[in-house]
Order: sequence, then C-alpha cells, then structure tokens
Amino acid sequence: MANKSNKNQQTMDMIYGAHSIIELLKAKKRKLFSIYTTKPLPKSFNRVERYLPKNVPNTQYVSRQILDKMANCTDHMGIIALVAPFKYLTNLNNLKDKKFILLLDGVKDVRNLGAILRSAYCIGVEAVVLCQKNGALITAATHKASAGLAEYLDIYLSPSIEHAVTNINSMGFNLYMAVLENGKDATKINYNSPMCLVIGSEEFGISKSVQDKGTLITIPQRNIEISYNASVAAGILMFLLKHKI
Repeated sequence: MANKSNKNQQTMDMIYGAHSIIELLKAKKRKLFSIYTTKPLPKSFNRVERYLPKNVPNTQYVSRQILDKMANCTDHMGIIALVAPFKYLTNLNNLKDKKFILLLDGVKDVRNLGAILRSAYCIGVEAVVLCQKNGALITAATHKASAGLAEYLDIYLSPSIEHAVTNINSMGFNLYMAVLENGKDATKINYNSPMCLVIGSEEFGISKSVQDKGTLITIPQRNIEISYNASVAAGILMFLLKHKI
C-alpha cells in the first residue's frame, strides 16, 4: 500500500513506524485521523502514546498480519497512522530568499529519497525541490526512511526538471550538479551562495537537457567503475556545500 489507504480514505496518507509517527505528531502540521495497532500493544506504542492527542479520533486494534497488508511491509513496528495528505509547496518564486536548496532530478527509490531528506534536514538545507515527472514523491516508505524528518522540510513540487532549473536559475542561484565523471573535483571548488545542489537519478544521473545550466561536480573515488549510492553522494555533497570547504 502506498500513501492512500483505500477507496474510502483517498484523502488520507499512511504513516508507519514509531519515529515517523512521533515526528509527525511533534510537527503538528497534519491532522491525525486514526491509529491502527495490535493487542497487546507493541512496545513502540509506549513511545508514540505521549505525543498522541488526548482523544484519538479512531483507534483500531487489528492483527499484525493486517498491519503487514496495510503497510505492504513488516517494518511498521506494530503501529500505523492515517493522517492528512502531505502538502507540497508549488510556488518556486518563494525560494528566492534561500541560501542553500536541494533539487532532485528523477530519484526513483523511495528509501533513497527518504534518506536524502533526512540528511537534508540534519545538514540544514533550507528547501527541497522534487520533480513530478520521473521521480519518487513522499510515501509512507519515504517518510519512514527520513525518520519522520520530512515533516520539517519545505518541499516543493515542480512539473519537470527543466521547469525547476529555469526558475531556480532566474532567481540567481548557482547550480552545482553532481555527476559521476568529468565534473570538477567537488572538494576543490569555491562554492558561491545562493546555492542549489542537483542530484540525479540512480540509473541515469542528471538529465542531459539541463547539464549546461550549472557547474558539474564529481566526488573523488577510486575509479569510475564504482559509484556511491545516491543518498550517500547527496549527503557528502550537501555537507561540502553547507560548509563551503
């Protein structure tokens, strides 16, 4: 099951796992509709309970097998929440006062996306732009991989990478585009603010149509026959740009 729970709950997102649900409740950005858990209560419920509103609208006690089916996985820690949908921002013009943003071009693995969002929040990225075309969006698995920290990020949704790059360029951002080879050594660049780091898809990298719109950068590694995982590369580069080594 992805974000939507079923036909009668199309306006709800599913969130699972203690960390994800706790951060969602702490952020207080989305309405909680119901909780699904087991009896006896799982250990994870004790951690979540202190953050729950006094009157949870609807608590359902079901078997672990039903939770597995709902989440389409087994790592839900015995608790699932149905909540209001994640709200993407869409007006890219609101990025103009930011100093450091992240643009993702076609990252498809929802867990990679979640891990990138987790690092982005920890490092201090001010906003993230996702592209609706060819890229993963926020799902329950993404949310869990972000340890719930996706709740605290300003996440924008652009129709395409071309649309995003055109708008971000027009606001004066310096775009630094991560490529596997033939880019400048990422550890030896003088980065200039405002900055936009662009991370491409796991398989194809950054779209050729926009590679001439910024500075291509490469993380040094043993040889080009290998490569960093997309989320690891993103974490390394976000740290480099944030601290402008």
